[in-house]
Amino acid sequence: MLSFLVVELCNWLLNKKMYIFSFEKLEVWNESKNLVKFIYDLTNNFPSEEKFGLTSQLRRASISIASNLAEGTSRNTNKDKAYFTTLSYSSTMEVLNQLIIAKELEFISEKDYGETRKQIYKISNMLNALRKAQLKKDK
Repeated sequence: MLSFLVVELCNWLLNKKMYIFSFEKLEVWNESKNLVKFIYDLTNNFPSEEKFGLTSQLRRASISIASNLAEGTSRNTNKDKAYFTTLSYSSTMEVLNQLIIAKELEFISEKDYGETRKQIYKISNMLNALRKAQLKKDK
């Protein structure tokens, strides 16, 4: 249902020819947004007693990846932008940590664990490359 709404919103935005902000053009932001959707689907199957525990933590940390990227694009200096990219990377590691715990608690399958880890690996590499590029611009 969530992915349907996102597609509809994107179609509406395209038809309205709304301004596209710089963070929306970042491939890593789009990848992190996809991770958020995957995490939400994944945590729907967590035990109900985890609603305010691991479910909430995983969701908030995954959202933080995309949010810090968006916030960073509004900064004036490349050093500030790199700082927010670093925060995104830190949130990515937080998601990985929580994912490992969820697997060990048997809240997720080996298949879902592997798929999410692949997404995290891709995002973390992209964030590292973005940060290096941002810091290189200041030299």
